[in-house]
Amino acid sequence: MALEHAILVSLLEQPGSGYELARRFERSIGRFWNATHQQIYRVLKRMESDGWVNSEAIGQDGRPDKRAYSVTGDGRDQLVEWLREPVQPEAVRHELAVKIRGAAFDDDAGRTALIAEVVRYRAEHETTLNRYLTGEKRDFPDDTDLDTGQRLQHVVLRGGIAYERMLLDWLDDVLETLRKI
Repeated sequence: MALEHAILVSLLEQPGSGYELARRFERSIGRFWNATHQQIYRVLKRMESDGWVNSEAIGQDGRPDKRAYSVTGDGRDQLVEWLREPVQPEAVRHELAVKIRGAAFDDDAGRTALIAEVVRYRAEHETTLNRYLTGEKRDFPDDTDLDTGQRLQHVVLRGGIAYERMLLDWLDDVLETLRKI
């Protein structure tokens, strides 16, 4: 997937400025496709020159104008074409998993350091899971009155929640195994 597709989806859900788009990436889309503010602005500029998005300047009191972006017909066509393409399974690259396997070739001090790293890594993912659960409670308190877009956003979020829970279970297993060695 290209960043362009994630931006098109976000702008179709709600047009906005580059800054607003970057904030949405931090809050939601970034759970599954992250990008820096600079990447987003660079791609928006390219998408505008390719005719996929339009922008308009919006004046702000005491601050520079901001540019609000929306998707054009060509942009929607590009997204639809991409949506209909088959998806290939992603290759998983997991540095921590390689380190865990490599622990067989390290000494006790190295395994102790690895345990500390797994504990730190686990804490980060526990924080992510809690953020997802908080967002779910805030954004989807009642799953019965959601429109199609909201239902699809929610099912993707539930996938993120399930992934984080699975990862935490695995990390608990890793810690238990490392502590027995």
